[in-house]
Amino acid sequence: MSGFGFIAWIIIGIIAGWLAEKIMKRSHGLLTNLIVGVIGALLGGFLANNLLGIDASGSWIVGIIVATIGAVLLLFLLGLVKKRG
Repeated sequence: MSGFGFIAWIIIGIIAGWLAEKIMKRSHGLLTNLIVGVIGALLGGFLANNLLGIDASGSWIVGIIVATIGAVLLLFLLGLVKKRG
């Protein structure tokens, strides 16, 4: 998602983190949503680009969808790790 600027990363991160929070039925604050969303965007962008050949950097909608999927995956994996520990 290198086609987006810094402000766009923050906006997409907050939206993706918030959507992932609602999908996973969790309750986090704005900062946590931002962190989860940005990391989810990196994870989702990496997976979409390398596994599916999708470039998420050209469209806000695709970027938010890919970032949200990555954020949901991140929350799911963190939930698995938390259950083990």
